[in-house]
Amino acid sequence: MHYSAKSMNPNQPDPNLLHRVFFIQQVCLALVIQTAVVALCAHPFAPLSRLLPASMTEMHSSFALAALFSALSLFLSDLDRSARWQRLSRVFAVLAAVSAAGSFFEPTLSLSSPPFVPIAAHPLAFHHDSPHVVIGIALILLSVILLLIRAVSPIAGRVADLAAACLCMLVSVLVSEFLFGLFHIPGSSPNGLASTATLTCLAMLTVVAVLRRAEFGVFSIFLGSGIGGRIARVLAPFLLLLPFLREAVRAHLVNARVIPSPYSTAIFASAATAVSFSFLLFLVARINKMETEIHDLTLRDELTGLYNVRGFNLLAGQSLRLAQRAEVPFSVLFIDMDNLKRINDELGHTVGSATLTETARLLDSTFREADVIARFGGDEFVVAGQFDHAAVAASAQRLQESAAARFSDAQGRFPLSLSIGYATSSDMRFDSLKDLVAQADLAMYEKKRRKKVAG
Repeated sequence: MHYSAKSMNPNQPDPNLLHRVFFIQQVCLALVIQTAVVALCAHPFAPLSRLLPASMTEMHSSFALAALFSALSLFLSDLDRSARWQRLSRVFAVLAAVSAAGSFFEPTLSLSSPPFVPIAAHPLAFHHDSPHVVIGIALILLSVILLLIRAVSPIAGRVADLAAACLCMLVSVLVSEFLFGLFHIPGSSPNGLASTATLTCLAMLTVVAVLRRAEFGVFSIFLGSGIGGRIARVLAPFLLLLPFLREAVRAHLVNARVIPSPYSTAIFASAATAVSFSFLLFLVARINKMETEIHDLTLRDELTGLYNVRGFNLLAGQSLRLAQRAEVPFSVLFIDMDNLKRINDELGHTVGSATLTETARLLDSTFREADVIARFGGDEFVVAGQFDHAAVAASAQRLQESAAARFSDAQGRFPLSLSIGYATSSDMRFDSLKDLVAQADLAMYEKKRRKKVAG
């Protein structure tokens, strides 16, 4: 098993995710621009207006202009644009704010009426139409975000993030009101709803603005490469949809008198508690799984999948303490590959890496699951476990015999030769794991020296 660790800061946006998000943003902006332009052209071209859906012709001119200017501002505010385009982006943001503010004094007329009649010609009456007012406020909040989209100073960044949060709340109200009315959810009304085209444009602009702001502000957790970002992306869709589904189901069941009204509140509160605990269990399971992965990344050798020095010191130290409490022998084997340098020089590092991996597999199959096996670095391995002197000697002999039957290369030029030294705590009172490893290391070098003399 191979382990690899990313050096990326978990708080930084994931580049692969940013690439996908950029594509989504461009699609949304293109659709908004197309919708706004078509809606604005509906009146001058009467045949076109007759071909368009009613929701398109019902889109107010101020909303269409604000949506168009907002989309252009977002398009120009992309990170790759020059300073001149950034200034033009802010100009479009101001125009969007002016268009949105003008919507409060625009009569409740569709684009089938003259869209560019001066405001002075209309009665200066402030709208009391709830969706109209909320959409106007939402567009003004969107303009604030556009002006501060790249803000990095703490105060401006907090203002932009707060505006983004308020915008999401308002759009959520509008969309849920529209959907509840469309599907005739008890307690809602289909009358006086904003047009489909207006809501669609506003929703897409909100998505783009929040995603763009997420590259800098508090919403960056949704784009992060760490555990928090991954969990947030998994849970966000459920947390967004569940309250609306719960309310829709509750309204239908209560209206149909399926649930006795004296118990409806208690039943739905209990159901919400059960769902919340389900999410809690899911969240804990995900965190535990990711914590295990991170734990392995810090304690495992990337090439062989065995423990590294840190992992060995931690786990073998624990095993040694258990052996001391139980008063049982504890042994350490120090293993060195004899010819790894020649393999690397003559056959290349790819074959050398394969030889290290083969040695790791050999060690893993020779020793018990409870034994701690690690790569100490380079061509050195170490094994620790509860062995007495006879058992560790037998294990070393078995390992030598298994290695002698294997070769590092297909041509059989380099046998898998190992030098093994070991030390047992029952031989003398070692005070620490470090002492055992040092003694086993000395024994290994003595074996290697004898091989050279004999060879």
